[in-house]
Amino acid sequence: MFPYIFLISLVAFFMGVLNSLRHFAAPAAAPILLNVGIIGTTFLLVPHLSEPIIATAIGVLVGGALQLILQLPIVFKKGLSLMPLWQPGHPAVKKIGLLILPALFGSAVYQINLLIGTLLASFLQKGSISWLYYADRLVQLPLGVFAVAISTAALPSLSRQAAEKDNDAFLDTLDHALKITFFISLPAMAGLIVLGKPIIQLLFQRGAFDAFSMDMTAIALVYFTLGLWAVSGVRVIVSAFYALQDTVTPVKVSVVTFLAYLFFGIVLMGPLKHGGLALAVSLASAINFMLLVFLLKRKMPQWTLTPIIVSILKIILSTVIMAAGIYYLNFLFFPDNPDQGTFNLMVQVVVLVLSGIVIYMLAAFLLRCRELNAFTGLIRKRF
Repeated sequence: MFPYIFLISLVAFFMGVLNSLRHFAAPAAAPILLNVGIIGTTFLLVPHLSEPIIATAIGVLVGGALQLILQLPIVFKKGLSLMPLWQPGHPAVKKIGLLILPALFGSAVYQINLLIGTLLASFLQKGSISWLYYADRLVQLPLGVFAVAISTAALPSLSRQAAEKDNDAFLDTLDHALKITFFISLPAMAGLIVLGKPIIQLLFQRGAFDAFSMDMTAIALVYFTLGLWAVSGVRVIVSAFYALQDTVTPVKVSVVTFLAYLFFGIVLMGPLKHGGLALAVSLASAINFMLLVFLLKRKMPQWTLTPIIVSILKIILSTVIMAAGIYYLNFLFFPDNPDQGTFNLMVQVVVLVLSGIVIYMLAAFLLRCRELNAFTGLIRKRF
């Protein structure tokens, strides 16, 4: 799989180029082809190999190549040449080099976080690493679909406004991105907490993944989900720092966040076991977000947080109403049954998720959340 590093590096580079030109569709669709390559190649080659797992490794390379091939025609259409140009003294080379060094260090801190978390979980009950992994996969769904998409779409606008020194427009874009992020992440957080067990049961409970594993994964999911709002907000705030060409501050904060995670993880893994490690991630993420907001506010003192706070309070109230509604519907119509079939579980999850969306939208409408109009406007633009 080692050549995949070269392929994904080019994919990421072209993704940055296309996003800066406000083209988001191909970069966003690229990971789909990675999955297609892995699953398709595995399915086709396994019967023909003495070591079946090698088929999956080959699938990674196929998926990487497909991601690259998807973006190349658009890159050429935008006028980018792939011919090498040797100009090491170009000002842009030096500028990128200075900006990328802190970012590389920040990425290293993130990888160390993962390593330390796995190491700590290995001292706990057998299965702890898997329970944390499965729960994290579920949290990554709303994070990847919404928070990453919003921060990616906001970055080109923030960068242009920062370059033009249009601080008012910059802060308006930042406020809008944060409000939309919380408008989506807070109800997603409540939904995962209330409906965590049926969702886990539907997706994972089969084979060696029994009811006990479901309960343990649900515990981790609750603690992970408590920090979803912070992780989502961090994505947007970091984009603002990058737009201001400040890659140093997020790295400094990430080091503090790592130390906080290490402290909370060691303290909480005793009484809460694997749940303590998940809670440590949420607490560290909250510290990360608050520090970034504080430092950005100090960098741009004209940034007024009052409108964002008012918006968040309305979103929280709408989220509480939604959570209470789906909890009551779940209790009333879907009594706990660990042996119910996949179809019944699917009906339960779909009905409750759709009910939650309707309740949340109605509550947001009654509370006059402006983000509702912005969100529905985005949907209308797409369809």
